[in-house]
Amino acid sequence: MKINLNPEDPKNKIIVALDLPSAAEAIALCDRLPQVNFWKVGLELFIADGNTILQELKARHKKVFLDLKLHDIPNTVASACRVATKYGADFLTIHASGGKAMMQAAQGEVLGSSTQLLAVSLLTSISANELASDLKVSLEVSDYVSQLVLLAQESGLTGAVCSPHEVANLRSLLGKDFCFVTPGVRPAGSALGDQSRVMTPQEAIAAGANYLVIGRPINAAPDPVAAWEQICQNLT
Repeated sequence: MKINLNPEDPKNKIIVALDLPSAAEAIALCDRLPQVNFWKVGLELFIADGNTILQELKARHKKVFLDLKLHDIPNTVASACRVATKYGADFLTIHASGGKAMMQAAQGEVLGSSTQLLAVSLLTSISANELASDLKVSLEVSDYVSQLVLLAQESGLTGAVCSPHEVANLRSLLGKDFCFVTPGVRPAGSALGDQSRVMTPQEAIAAGANYLVIGRPINAAPDPVAAWEQICQNLT
């Protein structure tokens, strides 16, 4: 079932990451934050209790970002996407670095479903120095990300995941209808953890992000409800 939310409501711009090890803990957080409309299910939780938590979220009429970051040969990723659409996920991620054939095959499997594919460009944990020295990519971060996202658009995808630092430039390249989801979002004063290319929620929205993925500043906060409310208030 397609769930439509008012895009102008600040709380609907925030996707809270259920980065927790079990469905029981995830459901407990959902119980504490019934006002959250959009949840992210990543690899840890999906491997632990994927079917349970996805069914629970859909029973509560929540939107779901299934963040699996699929990356394999085209046939394998296409098959995985075909199965994933049965969960009713609103967003599903694949790696743009898998190439055009992989992305086209994946996109072909979600057409006509309620699932929108998002191309993951460059993980927000990877710094410019790591991109150059460890991965041996000679392009600047912004140029590399732009290349991957433009390839995703050519492959038929209509959304991407990128750092908020790249959003403004990508928005100018791809226009107002392309969807940008940005992790690496940290409220002022929050610990960066393993993120290296970050912005505050207000900065990310101002840069052109449609949705913000926020995890530890909410789910690991001493008071997740207060943390959630403060972030929403800062976006109004």
